[in-house]
Amino acid sequence: MNGMNQEFNGYHSYADKEVAVRKTMLGVYGWMTLALMISAVVGLYIASNYNLLYTLAATSAYWIVAIAEVVVVVMIGARAHKMSATAAKIWFIVYAVLNGVTFGSIFAVYGLGVAGYAFLVTALVFAVMTIYGYVTKTDLSKIGNLFVMGLFGLIIASVMSIFIQTPGYTLALMYVGVVIFIGLIGYDTQKIKQLAYAESEGMVRNASIIGALTLYLDFINIFIRLVNILGRDD
Repeated sequence: MNGMNQEFNGYHSYADKEVAVRKTMLGVYGWMTLALMISAVVGLYIASNYNLLYTLAATSAYWIVAIAEVVVVVMIGARAHKMSATAAKIWFIVYAVLNGVTFGSIFAVYGLGVAGYAFLVTALVFAVMTIYGYVTKTDLSKIGNLFVMGLFGLIIASVMSIFIQTPGYTLALMYVGVVIFIGLIGYDTQKIKQLAYAESEGMVRNASIIGALTLYLDFINIFIRLVNILGRDD
C-alpha cells in the first residue's frame, strides 16, 4: 500500500510540474507577443509622425535610446531572478517601448510593405523552430553552444564592419546573423522549458519574463536583419 501511495504521489507531483511548466511557457509566449505588439504600435506611431522622426534624428536621440536598450536588457538579464514579478514585467515593457523607437526608424526607412513581409517570414520561421525546440527529445545543448559561439563571432565581425565598410561584407553578416538566430530559437526554447521546470520546483523566479525576453531578442534580431536584406534587394 505504501508503495502504491508513493507511486501515486510521485505521479501527482509530476503532473503538477507539467501543468506549471505549460503555464510558464504560455506566459513566455504571451509576454513575448505583448512586447512585439507594443514595439509595433510605438514604431507605427513614430513612423507616421514626421516631426517626431525629425526631432529624434536631429537630437541624436536614437543613440540615447540604443544605449538605454542595452542597459535595460542587461539589467533584466542579470537581475530578473531577483526582481519582484511586477518590477520584471514593468522593465520588460519599458524595453519593448524602447525597441519600438528603433522599429519606427525601420518602418520609416524601408516602408511598411518590406517590414510587414519580413515580420511575416520571421513569425513563420519562429513558430517552426520554437515548436521544434519545445517538443524535441534531442538535447540541443551541443549545437546550441555552436550557435552561441557563432553569435560571439558575429559580434566581433560586426565591430570589424566599422573598418570594412563594403556592401558585400555587411550583407553577408546579415545572412549569417539570420542563420545563427534561427538556430538559437530552438536551443533557447528548450532551455526556457528547462527553466520552467526549475521554477516549478521553486529554484528560480520570473521564468516567464526571462524566457519572453530571450525569445523576443531572437525574434527581433531575425526581423531587423531580414528587413535589411529585403530592403537591399529592392
